[in-house]
Amino acid sequence: MSKRRKHRSKAERRKGIYILPNLFTTASLFAGFYAIISSINGEFMSAAVAIVVSGLFDFLDGKVARMTNTTSQFGVEYDSLADLVAFGVAPGILAYMWALQPFGRLGWVAGFLYVACGALRLARFNVNSSVRSHDYFQGLPIPAAAAMIATTVFLFNHLGESGPVKHGAILVMVFALSFLMVSNFRYLSLKNSELFKSKPFNTLVAVILMFSLIAVRPHIMLFVLGLGYLVSGPILTAYTYRQEHRVVSSDSHFGESPLDHEPTSREPKV
Repeated sequence: MSKRRKHRSKAERRKGIYILPNLFTTASLFAGFYAIISSINGEFMSAAVAIVVSGLFDFLDGKVARMTNTTSQFGVEYDSLADLVAFGVAPGILAYMWALQPFGRLGWVAGFLYVACGALRLARFNVNSSVRSHDYFQGLPIPAAAAMIATTVFLFNHLGESGPVKHGAILVMVFALSFLMVSNFRYLSLKNSELFKSKPFNTLVAVILMFSLIAVRPHIMLFVLGLGYLVSGPILTAYTYRQEHRVVSSDSHFGESPLDHEPTSREPKV
């Protein structure tokens, strides 16, 4: 019996890893590293494009793993480490080199706070993975925060500011992204959306229309979509809280007894 257990443990140790989904994760990590190098070299548009490409690979690695039934704990941990580099460190360095450097100490503090909150966001996600809802994210997902920084670079480049800039709004945005990542706001999960299942015809038309608008004005529309997802968390959380509060109020109202509203009479003491 002990020999069987030893043989089984050796077989488990010799068990390999799944190549295909981890290749996508590696591609995401490579794009994030390229974004860091581009930011240091002052190529801010290239860095922003690399972050967006990294997000696409990050979306695909999970989809491929689930579709091919090749999910593993190794893949989950590797994906989390790659996300910290591609969506934490890379956007933090991009934001600092592009717009936060003129603010001095406040600028690099904002960049570090973004990276730290991104790491905390990923750690909380991994810890709560077994109990969390697959329909919502708790806090702004770190890829969405990184995409917001990247699309802001797109927008400013479209407006004619291709070099380093100094705008207080960008400093405020980085602080806001840091706060939203560690907040309790609910954000719709796009990774687990059922895109490959049957949908109404109008859904296909809406998707085609959205892609058409992005193709016409990609620099503006990507920023608008990112900003829309950014503010959707507080709105969705407030709406959900209001609905739950309304249900609790109605339940307590119907649960009351008519006698609860009648005045109580006290018998005189003898």
